[in-house]
Amino acid sequence: MSSSELTLIVVMTTLPEVSQANSIAKILVEEKLAACVQVMPSMTSTYMWQGKLCQESEHLVLIKTLQANYEALLSRMRSLHPYETPEIIAIPTIAVDQDYLNWVITQP
Repeated sequence: MSSSELTLIVVMTTLPEVSQANSIAKILVEEKLAACVQVMPSMTSTYMWQGKLCQESEHLVLIKTLQANYEALLSRMRSLHPYETPEIIAIPTIAVDQDYLNWVITQP
């Protein structure tokens, strides 16, 4: 793998139900698409959808994986996600503890 493929990324998504978020977290880790997934407590998201202002309770999900896994992770997330247009955003890391990165690399 190239050094860019060994780059840690954090992928964000939101889900309406904590049970869905936890289920997806387990699948992503079991399928080795993610090293670690964190499900955050309920929050309120405000957004426009189909011309309507919405305010909904959601759970933020933070997925730690390697850049090399992104396309497979994206495909799997689309198949699992209940939203028509899910938020799936990959954030590059600018600095990562080397021991943590080594652990992430050894997970897949």
